[in-house]
Order: sequence, then C-alpha cells, then structure tokens
Amino acid sequence: MVAHAALPVLGRDAAEAQTPKRGGVFRIRGEDATTGFDPHLFTNHHRISTNLSFTHSRLVKVKAGPSVTPGTLPIEGDLAESWTQPTDRTYVFKLRKGVRWHPKPPVNSRELTADDVKYTYERVLSIKGNPNRSMLGHVEKIEALDRATVRFTLSEPFGWFLDYLANTVMWIVPREAVEQFGDLKRSEACIGTGPWMLERYEPNVRLVFARNPNYFVSGLPYADGIEVTVDEDPSSRLSAWIAGKYDFAPEYGQCVRRLDLDVAKGRKPGLKTQEFVVQARGCCRGRRDPFPPRGDGRIRAWMEPSRKGPADACRVVLSTPADPRA
Repeated sequence: MVAHAALPVLGRDAAEAQTPKRGGVFRIRGEDATTGFDPHLFTNHHRISTNLSFTHSRLVKVKAGPSVTPGTLPIEGDLAESWTQPTDRTYVFKLRKGVRWHPKPPVNSRELTADDVKYTYERVLSIKGNPNRSMLGHVEKIEALDRATVRFTLSEPFGWFLDYLANTVMWIVPREAVEQFGDLKRSEACIGTGPWMLERYEPNVRLVFARNPNYFVSGLPYADGIEVTVDEDPSSRLSAWIAGKYDFAPEYGQCVRRLDLDVAKGRKPGLKTQEFVVQARGCCRGRRDPFPPRGDGRIRAWMEPSRKGPADACRVVLSTPADPRA
C-alpha cells in the first residue's frame, strides 16, 4: 500500500540562510535508542539510523544540499573517495586517506582501512538475525585488495547495488568494538568515523553528541554538539518547540502535524512553512501460528487511523469474527 500525504515542513523562523559559523549546540526532538546501537540487528530506522547518522559513515551516501533536484537521489562518496565498475558484476572502491575512528576505546583513533569495510559487510551477511541481510544478497565476495581498496563481486548484475550501499543501515563499524562488547547494542560500542561522537546516553531522556575533532571533512561539522531530547508526547514536544527548546519542528522529519499548524503559526509569527508530498508505505505481516487460508471468510480487514505518525496515516487491520470489532 502506498499513500500520499501533504505535510507542513518548518524551516527557520523567518530568518534567511546565512553563512555557517562554527559553534553552538544543535537541539532536536528525537527518539530513544530503545533497541541499542547495532545497525545490523534492527530495522527501526527512526531510532537506530537517525542517531547513528551523527556518529557513523557509509561507503557511499545520498547527496544532499540545495544543488540536488528533489527526488533524484544522486550517490556520492562518503568513506569512498572514488569507485569504478570494471565489469557488470564487480565494483572497486578507493577509500579516503586519513580517516580515523573516534578517539574512544577500544579503537582509539585508529586509521580506517579496507579490512574494516570488508569486516562490516561480511558481518551484514553473516550475523544471525540481521533483517537487512537481503540488501546485500547479490554479494558473492568482498576483498581488501590493499589498505585503501575494496572490491565487491556480485553473483549477477544488480543495478541498485550502489543505492543499497547508501542505505542508512550500511554504517561501517569497527571489529574491535564487536569483539569487546559482543555486539553493538550498548552505548559504549557506538563508535564510528562520523562528524560527532556519542558523549552521553540517558535512556528515555536524551542523547548528547560532541564534535569529532578528527572528522575527515575539513572544517566540518560546524556545530560543537547535538542534543537529542526524547519526548514521546506530541503535545509536550510541540510546547517545547514553541518555547524554543528545539531548533526545528518536533515531529519526525522536522515537521509539524497539520492539526497543530494553526497553533504553531499563532505562537511563532512569521513562521515559514512548505507543504510537500511524502510517499508513505505500509505493509501487512502475517501471524506465525496457523491462520485460516485465503478466502476462508473468517478474516476481515479495514483501515483505521494509525496511533503513531502523521494524522493522515492509516493502517490495515486484520481480524477474525472473534474480534469484537469485526
């Protein structure tokens, strides 16, 4: 099921974009890392990938910025400086020089190498319980040709390979952290090569990130820190944003719910908004226990508003006549 909904997006409160200046703390309303920080064990990208986007890097990423035409999703290098495709089944990536892991044990600013990339993606393919394993299902072999060169060999041509590598579950992780902690669920194991480092994690309260002094992109990041406040109550986070606690609107994607828009405009004079169409996907998951066969007649389905997400969102509900709503 694919649905389209127009949602108001909030930018700066009537202030024009200015040349960035170093310093300050970026404050947002985020979500708790309830399942930990291991990108290869969970799919809840709102919690896992948003938090890890501050601390980790990928081989390639989707390019962002005002020069990008909306909806085009071009791919650019992140840890990869360049890449070639010698055949329709092989991709060779050259890594940036001088990339270092965060200055935290057990890696302690060690230089990133091709072996780290090889280890990460072999872990994606081998770790038990990884729900995203199929994204690299076409990968037949991964080789570290030298300290800065990685070659992927696919079992067959696959046109979406680079796009899958740019997905926000493809963060590069250090072997030492996995070996020391057993997995990457604990906050101590949240170690990457990204622009910020996880400095403090208070479950169900906040996540505090500090600037990585050794980030591989010169001059970045501009902000000295990021503070992610956990607030699951829509009314509470709206009030906090209106009071100036957050730098962007409080809903996922830095949006305001449509039902809150009039209140927001009334409390924030000159507020700029922009409506856009978002593509929302839904899915139905079957029960693991025996279920009546298709066409049985005892199964009914209907649509109802979702308890989470935008006000326009809905979900499909399946039931049997034993369900009082059927």
